Parts: sequence; C-alpha cells; structure tokens
Amino acid sequence: MMIGKEIYVKHCMTCHQVDGVGAQNMIPPLIKTDYVLGEKQRLIKILLNGLKGDINVNGDMYSGEMPSQALLKDDEIAAVLTYVRKSFGNSASPVTIKDVRRVRATNKTVSK
Repeated sequence: MMIGKEIYVKHCMTCHQVDGVGAQNMIPPLIKTDYVLGEKQRLIKILLNGLKGDINVNGDMYSGEMPSQALLKDDEIAAVLTYVRKSFGNSASPVTIKDVRRVRATNKTVSK
C-alpha cells in the first residue's frame, strides 16, 4: 500500500486530489465509483490508454482528459490501483501484477 500511495502522490494526486474527490465537472472522484470498484480490466485499461470524452460517474458528468500512464511498470500499476481500490473509503480486491500483464498483453481501447 505504501508503494501504491507513493505512485498515487506522484502521478494521480494533482488531478484526483489528496482525498480522491477529483474536480467538479472535470476530474471524476475515485470514491465508491463503478470505475474503481468494478471490473479490474476496465480500470487497468484506463491507466494504459488514458480516457477522453464525457463520462458519467455516480450520476455526474465529467469531461476532463486522463493521460495514459502506460509508461508505469506492471507492478506499479498493480500497486497504485490496489491503493485506490482500498483507499478513500473503498473496499475492493487488489489488482495483481498478473491482472495487469494479462490486460496489457491484450490491450484495446477502453469503452466507457
């Protein structure tokens, strides 16, 4: 969790904020959303491909752009996503390095 937090602070906190609340109408929250708590594959693809365009998160629309984080290593992606899935009041299963490797090997653009 400490490594995941360090990666979050370095790569995610500027937009998603220290407490995961995001920025109204621009950057979605990471708190108890289907994107965070749902299917791991979709979440991994968001980090690998980035995300652009309007999305609906917990009933609110967001239009910011998230750049790809594909330069992060598989273990770094697993660590930061596990941190997000277990922080900010979230309680979801960890993302493993195997999960990331599997998705990266078959990576296609994420659908919303």
